[in-house]
Amino acid sequence: MKLPSLFGGTRGLEAQIDLYFDKVQEAGLVFGRAMEIYLDRGVSDEFDELVRRVTEVEEEADDLRREIETQMTTHTLIPELREDVLSLIEQVDEVTNHYEAAVYSFYIQRPVIAAAYRPDFAELARMVQQTAEEMVTAARAFFRDLSAVRDHVKKVQFYESEADKITTRVGRQIFESDLDLAHKMHLTSFLDRLDSIADTAEDIGDKLSILTIKRMV
Repeated sequence: MKLPSLFGGTRGLEAQIDLYFDKVQEAGLVFGRAMEIYLDRGVSDEFDELVRRVTEVEEEADDLRREIETQMTTHTLIPELREDVLSLIEQVDEVTNHYEAAVYSFYIQRPVIAAAYRPDFAELARMVQQTAEEMVTAARAFFRDLSAVRDHVKKVQFYESEADKITTRVGRQIFESDLDLAHKMHLTSFLDRLDSIADTAEDIGDKLSILTIKRMV
């Protein structure tokens, strides 16, 4: 269902929101590549560069978010949805923050992940990124085509559930292993940190479902 623009034809604002979502997706791509590199060879020059890049992208996204928020408070929008959309943009920003925090945690703490667990960590990172990717697609649809929001939110829920399953299964395996307790807790804290990205994306998906119903009424 296509509805009139939220922004009354303010194409500059629409373009900025699109660019903002591009930055969130780019942060996800950098995060995904950083996880691949770390799990393959640990901290390296390429990993260091990806850490720097995810920070740059997060800062670029923050600048865009501030510009969007300023424009949304000074331009004529649908009044009853203004606060909801501002809240949505703020919540999406949490995902880029999580991406940056996760990469920096690996960079600073350098967890020792046994070869047996690396494929599972890699799969978790992929599920997490896919959850967030579908969330961004759902968010774009909210501004363009409401009929597409539901399908993408369903995918968000699916991938988040898969991420939860991996986190639970691998966490159990780690605690059943012969690793010392400190090492077990260290590794599972990284599982939880990665899974929290998917959790945040699912929360945003839930919010989008509510906002979509609200806008259609």
